[in-house]
Amino acid sequence: MAHDRTVPPRFAYKGDRLKPLRAFCQTVRLGSVSRAAEALYVSQPAVTLQLQALERDMGVRLFERSGRRLLPTREGEALYALARPLVEGIDGLDGAFREQLQGMDAGELHVAAGSSTILYLLPRIVAAFRAAHPEVRLTLHNVTGAGGLDLLRSDEVDLAVGSMLDVPADLGYAPIYHFAPMLITPIDHPLATAPSLRLQDLSPYGLILPPKRLTTYRLVDLVFQRHRVPYTVALEVGGWEVIKQYVAMGLGISIVTSICLTDADRERLTARSLAEWFPPRSYGVVLRRGKYLSPQARAFTDLIQPDLFVRRGHDDTGPSER
Repeated sequence: MAHDRTVPPRFAYKGDRLKPLRAFCQTVRLGSVSRAAEALYVSQPAVTLQLQALERDMGVRLFERSGRRLLPTREGEALYALARPLVEGIDGLDGAFREQLQGMDAGELHVAAGSSTILYLLPRIVAAFRAAHPEVRLTLHNVTGAGGLDLLRSDEVDLAVGSMLDVPADLGYAPIYHFAPMLITPIDHPLATAPSLRLQDLSPYGLILPPKRLTTYRLVDLVFQRHRVPYTVALEVGGWEVIKQYVAMGLGISIVTSICLTDADRERLTARSLAEWFPPRSYGVVLRRGKYLSPQARAFTDLIQPDLFVRRGHDDTGPSER
């Protein structure tokens, strides 16, 4: 009897489709067979065999190597988009079932965010979440930069809220809010009343900036270097409230994001837009790719919408100049 070529080949692994799909999703997420094997608590050869069987079944190459990292091909990306929700749904079934039974009247939610995000961005969101879900225990982890990403990768937090310039491959970032870049000076500073403002006008004055490891410092350095304008840093210090206080004392000037400026600041500071040279700063939600979101986490992210934070000029235009 002639072999019917229209019948797809059968592989033994198809008795359990979840294992190769889970191995595939973890390899895409982590970019490495060895790291996927560690995450799945199986041997590296087992993951390799599952990936090979999956490629034979699909009839396409699913990965290509870029340096030491495995990246999905175009076909691999298409399969990942289909497989990830299935794997996440199955892996999260027990937890989702328990949450469904309990409703939103119980459980915990852990959110990582920096000081400025907690102080200026999250209060209204947290208030709305607490009003809607008073029985959920909400913990805000005050961490910045790599510390917050480490908590996210180790599943010690459900999500992070903040600002990102470079997004690693294993994380997803959804920018939601945008705030204008602003120069702040003491009220009697020469730049406060200058008829026009150029980037080089800032050169003679020392800047007060957050530490080098944070996004703001890196962005300021990038813009000055790109325009070949020299600058000096008079002081590095953490926290926008501290920076604003030191500027008001005449210890330097600073470049901040309009998220941190309030009506009260106008009594002691002059704020002028630097939108001609600096891009708006985005804030949004950071998630680990492939992570199942609990109902609590989804409820929290649903509240992170721009219309909850349009007040006192905290929008794309920033506060008006003094």
